Amino acid sequence: MELVIRKMKKSDILAINQGFIRQEWEARTEILENYLREQEKGKRQVLVAELDNQVAGYLTIVSKSKQGPFKDLYPEIVDFNVFERFQRKSIGQKLIKRAAYEVSFSTDILTIGVGLHSGYGAAQRLYIKNGYVPDGSGIWYENRQLQRGESCLNNDDLVLYFSKKLV
Repeated sequence: MELVIRKMKKSDILAINQGFIRQEWEARTEILENYLREQEKGKRQVLVAELDNQVAGYLTIVSKSKQGPFKDLYPEIVDFNVFERFQRKSIGQKLIKRAAYEVSFSTDILTIGVGLHSGYGAAQRLYIKNGYVPDGSGIWYENRQLQRGESCLNNDDLVLYFSKKLV
C-alpha cells in the first residue's frame, strides 16, 4: 500500500465529499471550496492523504489559531478527518506528523483543539501519543473558557486544547 500526503487540489473536493457520504455524513462542498481558496491565498494549508490513489483523509492548518487559548499566537490543526474505512492504518499519525513538519519552518509550537465526547476518542489518543499536551486552561465551550460549575452540552463545541513543542 502506498500512502502519499500532498496539498489539496480541486478534484479532491468530490473525493472528500464521497468519503463523507460513504460514512453517512453530509457533503461539505462549500467548506472544501473555501479551504482550497484559502490554500491558494496562503491562509491555510490543506494536506490530503491518498492511499493507493484513493483519498483517505485530510487535515487543514491555519497559520494562527482563530479561537481558544492560542488565539492569534500559533498555528492550529483544524478539521482533521481520516475516513472510517481507512482508519487503523497509521494515516492519521502520518498526517499529524506531516503537519508538524510543514509548520516547523516558521514556528516551534503547533496546536489543536479536540472534542471531548466519545466520537473524538481516537483523536484524543492520537494527539497524546504524538506528544501533544493539554495547555492547562481547562475546557472550552462555544469558543470561550468554561468556568467552574458552569453547565454545557457534551457536543462538538466542548473542546480541550493541546499544543506540541516541535523539535
